Amino acid sequence: MLSDDQIIEGCKKGKRHAYSALYKKYAAVLLAVCYRYTKSRMEAEDVLQEGFVKVFQKIGSFESRGSFEGWLKRVMVNTAINQYKAKQRQKTLDIDLNSKEIVQKHENDNEAIELEEIIPQAELMKLLQQLPDGYRMVFNMYAIEGLQHNEISEELNISVSTSKTQLFKARRWLRQKIEERQQKLVHL
Repeated sequence: MLSDDQIIEGCKKGKRHAYSALYKKYAAVLLAVCYRYTKSRMEAEDVLQEGFVKVFQKIGSFESRGSFEGWLKRVMVNTAINQYKAKQRQKTLDIDLNSKEIVQKHENDNEAIELEEIIPQAELMKLLQQLPDGYRMVFNMYAIEGLQHNEISEELNISVSTSKTQLFKARRWLRQKIEERQQKLVHL
């Protein structure tokens, strides 16, 4: 198996075996990243494919200053965000931008859920796929990628308050679904 350095150099030189090695080594991990941002496996595979095209086109810009896997993940996240933006241009979101009450409640909401202790990861992934698009994007960017609301607002071209509102609603929706699941388990 080729090392990352060998893969990178081979890809920069246009070597097919390096492209293949890169795909084989990272496709599964990167598909999981894409899947967090999409509603279905098919959509995730589309993002993955488009993301790999970008990786192959831009690999010459990778300067080995950080983690190669981290760089690959960032390309996939950006690809997913760009696909989301393209879809948003095609349809309008019905978001209440004047929902200050919800934002204020969110800002005072210090309750954290340790999801992995409550629900298996596979079930959590299914729930994340069911989130409305805007909620899912903001939740992933904030909770998983660690972006701040001002960064999310810039990436998605939404206001900071919309980002906060969507995160609040995503958390509330997830809590409700997890509670429903827990209640079903208790009644079994």
